[in-house]
Order: sequence, then C-alpha cells, then structure tokens
Amino acid sequence: MPVDLGFVEKCEPWQLESRFFPSKVGGRPAWLDLKNIPNKEDLECDYCKNPCIFLCQIYAPYEEDDDAFHRTLYVFICKDPSCCKTNENGNLKVLRSQLNRFNPFYPSEPPIEKEDWRTDINTDSWCKTCCVCGISAPNHCSKCKAANYCSRNHQIYDWKHGHKQNCGNNVNISNSFLFPEYELVIESEENINEDDDDCNEVEEKEMAKYKSMVQRNETGSIQEGKDEEDLVKMANADEDEVFARFHSRIVHNPEQVVRYERNGQILYISGNTNIQDVPKCSLCGGERQFEFQIMPQLLNFFNYKDVINSLDWGILVIFTCTKSCVPNEKYAMEYIWKQDIISDKIDTTSVCENKNDFLEK
Repeated sequence: MPVDLGFVEKCEPWQLESRFFPSKVGGRPAWLDLKNIPNKEDLECDYCKNPCIFLCQIYAPYEEDDDAFHRTLYVFICKDPSCCKTNENGNLKVLRSQLNRFNPFYPSEPPIEKEDWRTDINTDSWCKTCCVCGISAPNHCSKCKAANYCSRNHQIYDWKHGHKQNCGNNVNISNSFLFPEYELVIESEENINEDDDDCNEVEEKEMAKYKSMVQRNETGSIQEGKDEEDLVKMANADEDEVFARFHSRIVHNPEQVVRYERNGQILYISGNTNIQDVPKCSLCGGERQFEFQIMPQLLNFFNYKDVINSLDWGILVIFTCTKSCVPNEKYAMEYIWKQDIISDKIDTTSVCENKNDFLEK
C-alpha cells in the first residue's frame, strides 16, 4: 500500500476554512467540531505553560466507521526557543476530532468548492476564539469587548502588536505570531518500492557514499553549503546508515513535508533513538498506531527567524488510537514523538539554517 505524501501549496484563504474539511499548515486551526474546541489548558506547553500554537492538520476520515465519517488530526507546537529540547516532546501536542456524517455543523452532502458556499458554517457561530491563535477564548478586551483571548500572554502580545492603536476600530491586524498558511496537498508516493531496482540503485549509491566516507575517515560529516564552515557530525556508523536510508527514500520527492501511512512504518532519520513504548489511548485504554510523520522539510516554509530561534526537529511522529474511539464532546489527546537528527552531538543551528540543502546533499 503506497504512502501518502503531503506537499505545501498556496491557495485562497477561503479554501482552508472548516466548511471544506481542509488539510493545512499554519494560520489558525480549521476546527472540525465547531463548538467544543480546545482551550489553553488543553494545549499548554509542558515547560513554559503558555499555549502551543497551530502547526498543521490532516483530514483523515475512517471510511469504515460512521462515527469517524469526518476526522481531523491537529498538531501544535510551542515557539519558545527554550522549550525546544532534543528528543523531547513536551512542547508538542496532537489532538483528534471526529464527527458522524449527520452532525450539527455540516450538511450530510459533500461541500461545493465555491467561496460563497455556506459561509454561515464557522466557529464564531458556536464559540469565541482567540484572535491571536484561534483556540477557545474565555477572556476579552475590557475596553472594546470585541477582541477575545485564550490567555493573558496572547492578550499582551496583541496589545503590543497593534490592538493598542486599533482598539474599538474593528481593524484586522496582521498576525505575525502564527506560521504562514498553506494548503497541505496529499498525493500518493508513486514509483517507490523498496524491492524494485530503482529504489535499490538509489540506496546502493547512498551506501557507496557512506563507505567512501568511512575510507576517508569522514563518517558523519556533511557539508552544509559552499560558504558554511560548520559540519554536521553524526555519532557513529549506524547513524550515517540510517540517515542514508532516509535520504534514499525521500530523494524522489524532496519537498514532502508529511508522510501518511496509517498502521505503517516510521521512516527514521536517526539510528540514535527509536521509539519503544507508545502510551495507550487516554480515553479508551486501547493501543495506538503510527498514523503519520512530519518531515524536517516543513521548516523551510516558515520564516527564517522562527526556524533558527525556536524550532527544530528531525521527524515528528504521530500515533493515534487504533479504534479511533469517540471523544465525549471534546477533542481527544493523541501522542506525538520527536526524533532529532542526533542527541547533543550535532550542530542543529547549521542544519536549521538550510535544512533542505542538508537533506539534498
């Protein structure tokens, strides 16, 4: 069964609204359940206790399950630089929402891809959301009472970045706090078969490069660019081999930002750590399975400052309840695991500076 790959593309903002069940990156979440959306407590970073912000979402229904006729997974991340810790996931959250085909929010028939179609379907009709990040907002500006906030932290941010000058004027302020917004387009990974000759040829070339490096006593050194003096030093021979296999798989589609394969196999980027125990579902106690992973290439589509100062990962791996059990009028918390390229032995600054170049070397 082929893996589905996700690629970012620009599109019209209206196409990424909840009424069209989008898969997307950045901006505010396009919530599926429009009423019972998460709050600050649901999305608190384990370290700084500020709410994590929206990274991406994937529309991934269970066709065989009426209760998951609509189903979306949401990934959030904390942007505080001090909260991005090597091979730790405390600054990351993943949520699952699902609905029956017959629900209070959407028609039972597929949406019509037109800008003016059912514009009445939106979160604002059901609850108040934070004007900074888009999650549930119990607080509001005491002066204009029009701007809603999930937390004091986001209210202060908004006040300093334009609301102070525009309070009460009903002016939309550009929100640089969020990641740039893109559509996440899903395509099948065609012509990639680990048993076919082409794939084997690519992998053999990568292994040949690795063996040549061993002979030259250069294992683990990958030049970042012609003008960069920093070298990415891998820990050992196993580390290089795992990375070479990773590269040989993605080289055919180097701009992929997501790999989706429910109950499939993780494509590890590092041999330094492999996940051993996945926590059971916190709602039903059942097993979780691998569903998709977010690739390091996604960092290339964010602002340079965001990447260097705050974010880094090798891969982010999302595990979900195998039963996709029904949340009780809420968003279900699932499990996310982070693997960095190597633990404490790699100069991740230079990797983040041009991660796409790094992966294409």
